[in-house]
Amino acid sequence: MRYRQPDYYDEFSCIGAVCPATCCAGWQIMIDEESLDRYSQVKGDFGLRLLDSIDWYQGCFRQQDGRCSFLNKDNLCDLYQELGKEALCRTCTAYPRHTEEFEELRELSLSLSCPVAAALILGHTEQTVFLEREDEAVEQEDFQDFDALLFGALEEAREYLLRLVEDRSISLEKRMALVLKLAAVMDNALVEGTLFELDIRKEGERLKGQDFSAKERQVYETRKGILEDLGQLEVLQEEWPCILKDIEQTLYHKGKGFYENLRKDFREMYRREKQGQEWEIWGEQLLVFFLFTYFCGAVYDGYIYTKAALSVVSVLWIQEMTLCRWAKTGRLTLEDMTELSYTYAREIEHSEDNLNLLEEMFRDNGRYGPEHLQI
Repeated sequence: MRYRQPDYYDEFSCIGAVCPATCCAGWQIMIDEESLDRYSQVKGDFGLRLLDSIDWYQGCFRQQDGRCSFLNKDNLCDLYQELGKEALCRTCTAYPRHTEEFEELRELSLSLSCPVAAALILGHTEQTVFLEREDEAVEQEDFQDFDALLFGALEEAREYLLRLVEDRSISLEKRMALVLKLAAVMDNALVEGTLFELDIRKEGERLKGQDFSAKERQVYETRKGILEDLGQLEVLQEEWPCILKDIEQTLYHKGKGFYENLRKDFREMYRREKQGQEWEIWGEQLLVFFLFTYFCGAVYDGYIYTKAALSVVSVLWIQEMTLCRWAKTGRLTLEDMTELSYTYAREIEHSEDNLNLLEEMFRDNGRYGPEHLQI
């Protein structure tokens, strides 16, 4: 079995009770069958508590006020304290470590929804190196219908896209536009049956010479549309609707002219200060994270463009949240960017329904075409 992971992956270490946003609240924590079986056999008072604190039909921990039933007032896990680390279910043991499974390959990443992981991702100023290792493990999953040829094409394309995203001689805005354009070309080629004839590097070099700048009115209308669509998602954090409302009031409520001037002031600020370089690197690291995590998943559904759109729209929206924060405080720090990134990710990464609905929007709504998402 091969394993692939970003170079910062092994630097993660949980900070437990002092974490600013516990991973034991705000989402449904699913329990694997083996752990459910173990929990059902625990005796005594704690065994009774387990019986009452698990939704045995859904296979998840019950919640109290949005918090796991075993999360105590000190933000520590009673189950861990009572039964030990080995008693934790797979979800609790692994998080924020995330695994994407492909035939004879496991790609490992850290979930952006974890504050510590988000700080690692955004604090990584160098280009990300992806490390590989192998062991003697034998593939146990059934990949009978796995399209190895398509996966090979996706891997090759993603490798090129990641190097493109890390080319700091090109503006971040243009890098994002190129990702969308190239993904759209691949998507069309897959439909037309010509994907394996496509030279993604040659196409990328050709597109680099094009101008992708969008009109400000188009940017304003597109961002407002994204806000409306995000409002349709399942709410996982109680404060999420308030965050969206605040963005609407701060950025869009006063109209296109106000929004254009705000963006102009922000761009001028960060371009003349050292912070401008940081802003570009933060966006780059986020885009690398999303592309690495989600792009090759297109091998299972054939939707190449939606994976790229998910990556770019996620970066755009975190930037929009950041613009709102800057408009209110006049400053922007790594801590701000980290907080806003994991807040966004908790609404997206912690809900399969939200991920699926977003991809459906990216397929069906014209506002998410590459010509409209140009920055």
